Amino acid sequence: MNNRNAHIVTFGCQMNERDSEIMAQLLATDYTSTSSLEAADVVVINTCSIREKAEQKAFSLLGRLRRLKKQRPEMLIAVAGCVAQQQKEAIRQRMPHVDVVVGPQQIYILPELLQAARAKSQIRTEQNRDFVIPAFLPDMRSGNSFKRFVTIMQGCNNFCTYCVVPFTRGREISRDPRDILSEITHLVRHGIREVTLLGQNVNSYGNDRKNADRMSFALLLHAVSEIEGIERIRFTTSHPKDLSDELIHCFASLDKLCPHIHLPVQSGSDRVLSRMNRRYTVAEYLDKVARLVAVRPDIVITTDLIVGFPGESEADFDMTMELLEKVRYHSSFSFKYSDRPQAKAVAFPNKIDDRTKSLRLEKLQRRQEEITLERNHEFIGRKMAVM
Repeated sequence: MNNRNAHIVTFGCQMNERDSEIMAQLLATDYTSTSSLEAADVVVINTCSIREKAEQKAFSLLGRLRRLKKQRPEMLIAVAGCVAQQQKEAIRQRMPHVDVVVGPQQIYILPELLQAARAKSQIRTEQNRDFVIPAFLPDMRSGNSFKRFVTIMQGCNNFCTYCVVPFTRGREISRDPRDILSEITHLVRHGIREVTLLGQNVNSYGNDRKNADRMSFALLLHAVSEIEGIERIRFTTSHPKDLSDELIHCFASLDKLCPHIHLPVQSGSDRVLSRMNRRYTVAEYLDKVARLVAVRPDIVITTDLIVGFPGESEADFDMTMELLEKVRYHSSFSFKYSDRPQAKAVAFPNKIDDRTKSLRLEKLQRRQEEITLERNHEFIGRKMAVM
């Protein structure tokens, strides 16, 4: 039994949740997991920088850990994830109590980094354009869930002007499809019946691989559906510009594919979408929504929305509200725009004041809650399969 304890705190998306599972498994050889921050010999903060609020929470926790480290100097503190990649040097300079700073690509060598820190030495880590996501089989000895996340790719090539992902997770890197199918087969053998395939933009899965070794996302879904024992398949997240007819038709042809797609639109204004570098128009987006509904009338569509993007007028915001009424999303994640380091929109003029952003967000979220309730009422009286 291990004498040392490890505690992991996760901020952000499903990708971060999966990364934390991987780090926990890697540390399990030398550390026992503990739910107590005070009892931990190693604390890992897995950070998210997509929104300012998540970043602030991580830094607030690191402030608390500074005091704890003074009481227990032998404790090791690691900062992982997107903030670690984005602000690596700033963290090292401002927070000398942090022992290890590790970006998303380097989580697989976390035990070696901690060992080096304990020996008062340092291993330099840099983002690598030739990085390959390692084959990795989850430890199934703990947990009793019927579902798991499976990472199929990481990074993004789109460079939306508000987003930091290409700078923190790098360019798109697709996992070898054989590794993905091997991992899911391993999960099924241990009782998993539902998988959610993860990536910043799963629709472009395989585009970075050589022709002989390339498999489109739609073909990957077909391959996963053929694995005996899998009953439900989900995926997130999709970029609308890369939503192909081949993928749309998967919702009609694959019984195991759950009738749900998260399709972030971000704004209902073509002018704002252009400034965001989203590379589709509202009409093109609505056409894809119509095609999804045509092949799968019961499909549930959810989205992401940003209010108060630099230069967003009242007319632009009204167009977003109109889009809400046209699509009638079952739910949405909505946020006030915030400047993110390295993102192009930081330099955009005509920033919207916080009060206006708050009023717009409140109006949007209030109407979305009403629509969500109306959509939920559609299920009353229906017989549903529950896992």
